[in-house]
Amino acid sequence: MPKQYQTIAGRPMLAYSLAAFDACSEFSQTLVVLAPDDHHFDARRFAGLRFAVERCGGASRQASVYNGLLALARFGARDDDWVLVHDAARPGITPELIRKLVAELRDDTVGGILALPVADTLKRVAPTMPDVPSGDARVARTESRDGLWQAQTPQMFRLGMLREAIERARHDGHDLTDEASAVEWLGHSPKLVQGSLRNFKVTYPEDFALAGAILSANA
Repeated sequence: MPKQYQTIAGRPMLAYSLAAFDACSEFSQTLVVLAPDDHHFDARRFAGLRFAVERCGGASRQASVYNGLLALARFGARDDDWVLVHDAARPGITPELIRKLVAELRDDTVGGILALPVADTLKRVAPTMPDVPSGDARVARTESRDGLWQAQTPQMFRLGMLREAIERARHDGHDLTDEASAVEWLGHSPKLVQGSLRNFKVTYPEDFALAGAILSANA
């Protein structure tokens, strides 16, 4: 089962993101973008929450976001409307964080993202040699963490700007890993808004227990 449907602290992971946006009444629509062949989604597990569903997901995040933007336009969204893109694998998002992002960016000319300054020491891994086992990673050098931030979601941009940015990146042959990267590709500088450690991305098996502990403590 895809991780966004796994149960954490008694609820599907996706439910936490939907609930956070549902609590922000200022949003006119929350759209869940699913893969066309997603047979695990069951709307009954998210009863009482406001959202629409479009089975328009693509082969990558960039493609799924782009298709979602087109779907929002069919719902009546305009190019100058703000859109927030969120990863369902971040169940620690809260209404307070969402409203903080909106308040910081409402009058911004570009938009921006939630992010955290990098606190850990960063190591560059040496290229794997033909005679070195793949699991025997070695440090090539230590990288400076000065000025480095770790991107989170939501990421907030004008719908038209984000669509154009993704189109430009695709035209140039790039499949970028987040929305800010696409906007940067247009030559803009998105704003960084301080996020939260609780808004981490569930990636590894042990992350489920950590997310469960955080969400249970804040229930």
